[in-house]
Amino acid sequence: MLCAGLLSACKPSPSTSAPSGKPKVALVMKSLANEFFQTMAEGAKKHQAAHAGHYELIVNGIKNETDLAEQVGLVDQMVSQGVQAIVIAPADSKALVTVLKRAKEAGVLVINIDNKLDADALKQAGLSIPFVGPDNRAGAKAVGEVLAKKLKAGDEVAIIEGVTTAFNGQQRKAGFEDAMNAAGMKIVASQSGQWEMEKANGVAAGILAANPNVKALLCANDNMALGAAAAVQAAGKAGQVQIIGFDNIAALKPLLADGRVLATCDQHGDQLAVFGIEAALKVLKDKTTPADQQTPVDVIVK
Repeated sequence: MLCAGLLSACKPSPSTSAPSGKPKVALVMKSLANEFFQTMAEGAKKHQAAHAGHYELIVNGIKNETDLAEQVGLVDQMVSQGVQAIVIAPADSKALVTVLKRAKEAGVLVINIDNKLDADALKQAGLSIPFVGPDNRAGAKAVGEVLAKKLKAGDEVAIIEGVTTAFNGQQRKAGFEDAMNAAGMKIVASQSGQWEMEKANGVAAGILAANPNVKALLCANDNMALGAAAAVQAAGKAGQVQIIGFDNIAALKPLLADGRVLATCDQHGDQLAVFGIEAALKVLKDKTTPADQQTPVDVIVK
């Protein structure tokens, strides 16, 4: 019920004319069923409320993280509503490039946050879109190194990936691999949980059944870590299989506190959209060329 309410509240509002000199910024996110993006939306709304005289904000997101057609439609809607800037966390690193090219050709500034657009796809489209966000590979490697200290060389581990066509999912997988390979662990499985708790639960259960000696599950987001923790509990392996995640959502905190999850990585979701919005406002105000901006990530343990 909570997610449905949020989805309804965050659908685009009817077009209104922004006062002269007051730009209209659209935040287009991935699934609002994911607590991370709920947090991102709330952070953006608080920022706009504190700067209400400077810009208008339209917040929206899709029903699930693989609903690419809906996100493409949202971008087109934002252009038709006459926004000056779109700050987007793309559900897919390649599939959104075409619609974002249309937006730029319509004179809309585009800022990419959270999940980086594919460099080759941008090049082929003749596009330059700045990325404002964290180094996902470095963050995943750092939380993986915390896990490595709890294991010994040769231990079997498995990775539960995000959406495989998402750049941030690819980078987090690579970061986990960096840490595990450096520590001499044996990666026996790597499968996608599609960023979702229920899907990751099934993937984790299958991995545990097929690989009874697995000592850790490295999950590319916290939603999937929650699903993996439930699978570990159901398999009667609580305390025997370490779990790490990525995002530091509130729902994970009890599991960090009691040890069901060892660590996660905080990319400051409540500020991630704000970083993108502030970058957009600066470009609109100063008429400068937008540039990439790296945002912080921090390892969180009990």
